[in-house]
Amino acid sequence: MTPEARAHVPVMLTDLYQITMAYAYWRAGIADTEACFHASFRRTPFGGGYAVACGLEQVVDYLAGIHFSADDVAYLGTLTGNDGEPLFVPEFLQWLRGFRFSCDVEAVLEGTVVFPHEPLVRVTGPIAQSQLVETAILNILNFQTLVATKAARVCSAAQGDPVLEFGLRRAQGPDGGLSASRAAYVGGCSGTSNVLAGQRYGIPVGGTHAHSWVMAFDSELESFLAYADAMPNNAAFLVDTYDTLDGVRHAVAAGRRLAERGYSMIGIRIDSGDLAWLSRRAREILDGAGFSHVKIYASNELDEYLIESLKDQRAAIDVWGVGTRLVTAEGSPSLGGVYKLSAVREPGGAWEPRIKVSEQTAKVTIPGMLQVRRFVRDGVFAGDMIFSELQRPDTDCVMVDPEDATRRKAFCDEHAEDLLVPVMRGGNLTLMLPALEDVRARTVTQLASVDASVKRFLNPHGYPVGMELGLHELRTRLILKARGLDPLEGGVL
Repeated sequence: MTPEARAHVPVMLTDLYQITMAYAYWRAGIADTEACFHASFRRTPFGGGYAVACGLEQVVDYLAGIHFSADDVAYLGTLTGNDGEPLFVPEFLQWLRGFRFSCDVEAVLEGTVVFPHEPLVRVTGPIAQSQLVETAILNILNFQTLVATKAARVCSAAQGDPVLEFGLRRAQGPDGGLSASRAAYVGGCSGTSNVLAGQRYGIPVGGTHAHSWVMAFDSELESFLAYADAMPNNAAFLVDTYDTLDGVRHAVAAGRRLAERGYSMIGIRIDSGDLAWLSRRAREILDGAGFSHVKIYASNELDEYLIESLKDQRAAIDVWGVGTRLVTAEGSPSLGGVYKLSAVREPGGAWEPRIKVSEQTAKVTIPGMLQVRRFVRDGVFAGDMIFSELQRPDTDCVMVDPEDATRRKAFCDEHAEDLLVPVMRGGNLTLMLPALEDVRARTVTQLASVDASVKRFLNPHGYPVGMELGLHELRTRLILKARGLDPLEGGVL
């Protein structure tokens, strides 16, 4: 994808409190204090056992191009507080005009299978900068990771059959449609109906015609013959406008017309009714007429559960068109990703871990400059250990469940790799991001290394994710301290 084709996220796509916090850091004289933030999520979506990381390319584009224009600053200058006075002084607005992102960024590559609590992105640098980018990073990662995960589940149910993303008309706005098309492709879909996604990202585009085409003619057969004349090298017919099986027979007639002209009918699409029964009957009609090469497409509110059921019923469907339930991520409206401060450092000083404590165990953060180490046993992912770069683990690793300290797992001789890789240094790109086709291939490879029990739709097995023992002990001490307890004696400080 060329730079000209990219859709840059504007700096003003943020929450007001990101700018007011940056202002407060600036006023307090600590805007350049170094900070470390991590983006992660707390629960796997769709009641599943995994997620597929997606959206890094757009995050990097955003960070590399972030700046406040004269119009942006002029608008911010109009904002007032409850006393009617400006929110921001002119000197701060001038500081924004010169704002450039100069942080370091580590991230998990797109197409990587990821799990709760693991950082997907780590941002380290001046606190005013690393704070300001929170909302956009989460907006991008949350949605694209959600849709890529849904697509991976749908494609798993299709068992190798092509899945086309047909969701643009039902997507959550123009960018929601575009981002969903990209994420669905990362997750495994073979193509999209979204022409802009095809132009911008190089995703294969495809589709048939609408019912309105058929209804515009006096008869279904007439409409099919006219479409075959207009699109002889791309003829696929929607057959369920009136009577589905009659529609298949009319498609056969149009297919014969095409064959006489040296062309070949691509397929038929069924968009309603009993898809299992109708597809089997349609296959019989097509095969009996000598059109065994013609593909049967199916659509109509499909998702992974319905596709799995149709497979069990031996539906004769070759290609699955999945729209609404994919691009809107039905079943999990949000990934629930968060972006949390985990360490700070004064100029010339040492890093100091920070923790957020909550009454909810899942909301207690993990302190430190975090990394994820994935252990692999016999080609299968065996477990992920979160550790701090400030206290790297020994060769023999013991990890502790973040939500249950009594659950521990040890890794000794397993092959391992660290998932967060350097992406930006000082705000400059240091990693050549992989092409979209390579990202999509990575998803396939990653999912092949996940145990089937983790990938099943209902009651998936919990994949082991834990904190390195030393990190767990640090976190416990910080929690006790935050709650006014002496970590050594257990008493009140």
